[in-house]
Amino acid sequence: MTAVRRTTRLSRLAAVSVASAASVVLLAGPAFAHVSVQPVGPAAKGGYATVNVKVPNERDNASTVKLEVSFPVKDHPLTSVMPQAVPGWTAKVEKADLEKPLKVHGKEIKQAVSKITWTGGKIAPGEFQQFPLSLGQLPEDADQLVLKAVQTYDNKEVVRWIEEPKEGQPEPQSPAPVLKLTAAAADGHDTPAADDKAAKADDSHDGDEKATAAAADSSDTTARILGIVGIVVGVAGVAFGVLAGRRRAA
Repeated sequence: MTAVRRTTRLSRLAAVSVASAASVVLLAGPAFAHVSVQPVGPAAKGGYATVNVKVPNERDNASTVKLEVSFPVKDHPLTSVMPQAVPGWTAKVEKADLEKPLKVHGKEIKQAVSKITWTGGKIAPGEFQQFPLSLGQLPEDADQLVLKAVQTYDNKEVVRWIEEPKEGQPEPQSPAPVLKLTAAAADGHDTPAADDKAAKADDSHDGDEKATAAAADSSDTTARILGIVGIVVGVAGVAFGVLAGRRRAA
């Protein structure tokens, strides 16, 4: 094979590789452009969690100006949903009556947050925005929490991210954000004992420090007394020497 043929073959292989890579990027692009919900730390069943609703702008000629996130009030109502302030955006929280009131810490809860709407800001093309939320109490009888979202652009286009993904099936065209829940955390019944143990250790440590300080003070006082006695003895010795010298001279 001549050098020219080898060069031509390598060029064709390079072109095919570049085209394949480009197609992979194009196919993977939309998968990363969905509205999603991402936990900050663990999101354990029966606990509380902080999450970020991540909203990318999918359009090159329009900006996102509104986001609506709905919560499963009927299936898995959340007794506490609090949005964190996002500069430039205003959050409106809506609540709905519960068919069956919930009891949390001895208090009866008759309403739960059903939807939060953010407006006033803008997500420009090529940018994304995160909307932090504090959620709880997370359901104990579910492996995930589906939060349906609606994204509105300034050209009046509306994209509804409300299709619930099904395990074993292809991803929907407009999948809803899904928060995966981890195993329930320990109930922490032995925490007070651990705290008491730590407190006792601290008290013991404080006692040792106090004893050490008292010993140091005692040693310092003894040293001072011995120092004063030494000075007195020294002065007496000098006086005795002077008197003895005078007597000898006389």
